[in-house]
Amino acid sequence: MLKISGNIVDVLNRRIFKGEISVENGIISAILPTETCDPQYILPGLIDAHIHIESSMLVPTEFARIATVHGTTATVSDPHEIANVLGIPGIRFMIDNGDSVQFKFNFGAPSCVPATQFETSGAVLDSTSISELLSDPRILYLSEMMNYPGVIYNVPFVMAKLKIAQDFNKPIDGHAPGLRGDDLKKYVSSGISTDHECFSLEEAKEKISLGMKILIREGSAAKNFDALHSLIHSDNSMVMLCSDDLHPNDLLKGHINLIIKKALSLDYDLIDILTTCTVNPVKHYGLNSGLLQTGDDADFVIIDSPEDFNIQKTYLKGELVAEDGKSLIVSIPLTPINNFNISSLNVESLKVPFVGGKTKVIGIIPGEIITESNEYQLNADNGYLVPDAGRDILKLAVVNRYSEATPAVAFVKGFGIKKGAVATSVAHDSHNIICIGVDDHSMQTAINELTKNKGGMVVFDGLELDSLPLPVAGLMSTNICSDVAHKYEELEKKAQLLGSQLYAPFMTLSFLSLIVIPKLKLSDKGLFDVEKFEFTSLNSI
Repeated sequence: MLKISGNIVDVLNRRIFKGEISVENGIISAILPTETCDPQYILPGLIDAHIHIESSMLVPTEFARIATVHGTTATVSDPHEIANVLGIPGIRFMIDNGDSVQFKFNFGAPSCVPATQFETSGAVLDSTSISELLSDPRILYLSEMMNYPGVIYNVPFVMAKLKIAQDFNKPIDGHAPGLRGDDLKKYVSSGISTDHECFSLEEAKEKISLGMKILIREGSAAKNFDALHSLIHSDNSMVMLCSDDLHPNDLLKGHINLIIKKALSLDYDLIDILTTCTVNPVKHYGLNSGLLQTGDDADFVIIDSPEDFNIQKTYLKGELVAEDGKSLIVSIPLTPINNFNISSLNVESLKVPFVGGKTKVIGIIPGEIITESNEYQLNADNGYLVPDAGRDILKLAVVNRYSEATPAVAFVKGFGIKKGAVATSVAHDSHNIICIGVDDHSMQTAINELTKNKGGMVVFDGLELDSLPLPVAGLMSTNICSDVAHKYEELEKKAQLLGSQLYAPFMTLSFLSLIVIPKLKLSDKGLFDVEKFEFTSLNSI
């Protein structure tokens, strides 16, 4: 039997008291009040209510090793990224790998694979696939329904997936940035119950008024805490915390505990804050995470004090899994799975014929994943359009990694490199190869290095190559977080040494193929006008 004494933070019953917890066979067998106790504080394990584990570039077991150090004991995990690469086998890989360690991954069935018909993915999850996934008791919900136009206009295959989730009585997650008014009402009436894409308090309030739970997101790419934090007090029962996408270097620094610290610095009530990342996700998703009640799984965290909120120990089912900044979970060997089926790229395939007039150019907005749609008169050489590093207009290519095809090529302004090329196979949503460069030879070199590695990240300075291989689906490493984080940061710095002033060059690059976010993006099938939701010609004439 395990006995632990401290100030017990009973979030469910909104009280803090001195007491002793007894644990038998991973279950809390008793919680007894005491007159004195150890000075530490004991609280339920922290839960990330929406995350793509793949964005950490770690397999689930390695994610668990670092997340528990920060007090996280569970996640609501959407395997959307690996599903786009490998389909159901990829999802099964995530579940099985996660099950091999003491951590509570709660996976969903990805609702939008592929995200659109305008790009090539490695798999398709139709209604039959969704039914198969949701029949698995380990899959708790239907993941974010990004195709909100399909919901609004009653597209049959979209509505079929929603009905399957309802038939299984499983929650449906949403993804509806900026959706308001009658369209929002239609979206919510279809059974979609959460949203993590709110950028304004007014939008969040409207969604809450219709019964949606709002997830306050602080990730590597999108950060909405500053806009939405007042909901922690005003609408506490309707709020959860999430990271969505968290890169390894950020995960190394912290997780949900950092959002808690931000909220504490603004003088929000400790119980209110903890409710959003313990009680609310457990109730909404029906999670089996313990809430520090007799009979619950012994999933809890020990901190020094509410003022400092430093994580000292993390327990899962009564097992000490992290202590004083060190993981006690053992790394698990694994065999990578992947879907990379192309050979070396010919440099001629990157050439763009000059046909006259101006050229449409994707405009990067620093710190945003939306882009501008611009037009410029570009230079030509021997009948082909060429990049213009002096004006920061570079060439962009997206290469289908699932089968041999001619790359899609366009131009982009705002990335900033003055030589070489940068490439990655982490390219939302279908994760084809995306490469930006100042000349065709550099781009060819970077792309072929990625192909040789079967995925990852590459920087080529015109002379030397450096790379981070991601052999698991072209998305994840098999290494520990610190190694992946340090290599990732090293490549980011090398990209910046090439001239980029962007805070996160690889993150920016990965979203240039995300064709559900305005305004102008590039898929492996061509240049895409997101506002018109159709392909567009490269030339403006």
